[in-house]
Amino acid sequence: MLIDAHIHLEQYQEKEIPALLEEVEQVIAVSMNLASCEKTLMLSKTYAKVKAAFGFHPEQALPSNIEVEALFDWISHHADEMVAVGEVGLPYYLKQDKSIDYHPYMALLERFIVLAKELEKPIVLHAVYEDAALACDLLEKHQVTKAHFHWFKGDEEVIQRMIDKGYFISVTPDCTYEMEIQQLIKKYPLELIMVETDGPWPFEGPFDNKRTSSRMMNHSIEVIASIKGLSTQEAAKMIIQNTKSFYNL
Repeated sequence: MLIDAHIHLEQYQEKEIPALLEEVEQVIAVSMNLASCEKTLMLSKTYAKVKAAFGFHPEQALPSNIEVEALFDWISHHADEMVAVGEVGLPYYLKQDKSIDYHPYMALLERFIVLAKELEKPIVLHAVYEDAALACDLLEKHQVTKAHFHWFKGDEEVIQRMIDKGYFISVTPDCTYEMEIQQLIKKYPLELIMVETDGPWPFEGPFDNKRTSSRMMNHSIEVIASIKGLSTQEAAKMIIQNTKSFYNL
């Protein structure tokens, strides 16, 4: 029974959730915006296995100033009911499609990092490739060490920088067919790795046309174990412990 370290549980149909949760020990349910935070909180109150994280997903238009203040006020009010600030980060994929001003996104991310430090909570980051270096700059500026880069991709320099700082990553089922992720697993210390689905995001390869579920993480564990030269049981045990320790579960 693994722990799904990153899932958008509120995006599944309500009738799907009980069966999804049967497959795991616990899930870290991240949020997209204020409405998503509210729904995630409700799910955490309904299901003991659901641990909530509150934030604003960066791959969307920025909220207005009024919406930002409402979100931060809400998160602060419900701080005791969450295990982390997240998902937050920078809009790497959004900027591939259109020209956007990065400064407001950077400012918002910095504010979330400051909030995580004030609340003494871990932070869940969407920051890949060159954006990961920018996120590291802000984490280091504010001396935030408990950072989880989900579905991470990056170059050798930023990978080593993150390892040196003790930042965690989580691996999705795409590790079964993506050489880039397999190389990342080879380089990254097992004690800093978790597994996730990012569900309901769909996957390819052996998961093509299948509804994303947490049982897919079993395949991720097999890949990680093979790369690290361990049994699946050994790899699973360590990854579960990593996740529990990081999120204080």
